[in-house]
Amino acid sequence: MKIIRIGVCVLVTFAVLAFGAVETWSESVLQIGAALLFLWWGSLMASGHGKEIRWSPVTWPLLGLELLALLQFAIPLSLYPYLTKLEVLRMTSYLILLFLSGQAFRTPRQWRDFAWFVVLLGFTVAVFAVLQDLTFKGKLYWFREMRYGGMPYGPYVNRNHFAGLMELLIPTGLAMLAVPGVRRQQMPLMALLAAMPVGALLLSASRGGIIGFGCEVILLVVLLWIRRGEKKRLFTFLVALVLAGGLVAWLGVGQVIQRFSQIHDPEVTEGRRISMASGAYHIFRDHPWIGTGVGTMISVYPAYETAYDATIVDHVHDDHFELLAETGVLGALCWLTFIVLLAVYGLKNVSAHQDPVVHAVQLGTLVGCAGLLIHSFVDFNLHIPANASLFYLMAGMASTNPIFGPTN
Repeated sequence: MKIIRIGVCVLVTFAVLAFGAVETWSESVLQIGAALLFLWWGSLMASGHGKEIRWSPVTWPLLGLELLALLQFAIPLSLYPYLTKLEVLRMTSYLILLFLSGQAFRTPRQWRDFAWFVVLLGFTVAVFAVLQDLTFKGKLYWFREMRYGGMPYGPYVNRNHFAGLMELLIPTGLAMLAVPGVRRQQMPLMALLAAMPVGALLLSASRGGIIGFGCEVILLVVLLWIRRGEKKRLFTFLVALVLAGGLVAWLGVGQVIQRFSQIHDPEVTEGRRISMASGAYHIFRDHPWIGTGVGTMISVYPAYETAYDATIVDHVHDDHFELLAETGVLGALCWLTFIVLLAVYGLKNVSAHQDPVVHAVQLGTLVGCAGLLIHSFVDFNLHIPANASLFYLMAGMASTNPIFGPTN
């Protein structure tokens, strides 16, 4: 299973660095890579070298959503079957990565490796984002032209999607400090690794990202506070927040404030967001039970446009409303079940007394998923393949437990 563990981490890293895997070539690599890893796992099982299959509770409602999408495409119930087919391929790759992560990351030691992967990925991408921002001349990676414009930060064309990535990655580092999930001599290093992504998120000036991160901090404090033995450790991850504030101050508080005041994006103003959400709701009213088909928003929405501004709306900047419009009541029930199971099993796991590293991973992944779900009310991070892949992978780990004791 080592190849699968490495493969999952490589694919997630590739997706992040390849502009979030939003282009056809990078999205194809992610999907083909997931399929190859699944075939490798199948070959291990067929040859007798595999292990007992483990299922995450959150897998079942996602499979229900996948089945609905397949029916929309096959019957077809979708208004645009081709677009639905493309979205089904994306959903399948996310499910494969979720399933494989449950098979490959089985022991506390492997969970520790995953935690360090998340922390190092967050730190590396954050350092790159800050350096690129300080030397930015209109090109991603200092050489890639942005043909369609955007508000880039790090490897992402949209700063809000970079913030969504940081929301997923930051809580694990903070949880490793607070539980603690690292040795005492490693605490200063972990504090630095956890602080850098926080600073990068603040410097990105994403309002939705900062609000989502604020909710994450509150949730993390509450979950730590209800465990009596961890109240005294609250200050350890607060140190990381202070370091992040110091980074922002060093780079210039005025620069951050100025960036907030200078950001003008007519597509994502409050009025525009309300207009798009209203359009999605009216789509739902016309297709209440099974929706218009996953992936069809870009083609269906123009007929419901109420504030035309000559721009193409591919997503309505609200993942929850978009899913409601595209999958109707049936899809909404699957999605609600997913969220409820994630919350129930996630809170049950973080409330249990167990290995500190396992507790840190479950706490960090649960809080990260909660933060992105909140941010998703004003953005479409779950339609960015890199962020979606990482989100579902983390949801699986938050809702399951590793195998303790000797394993083969």
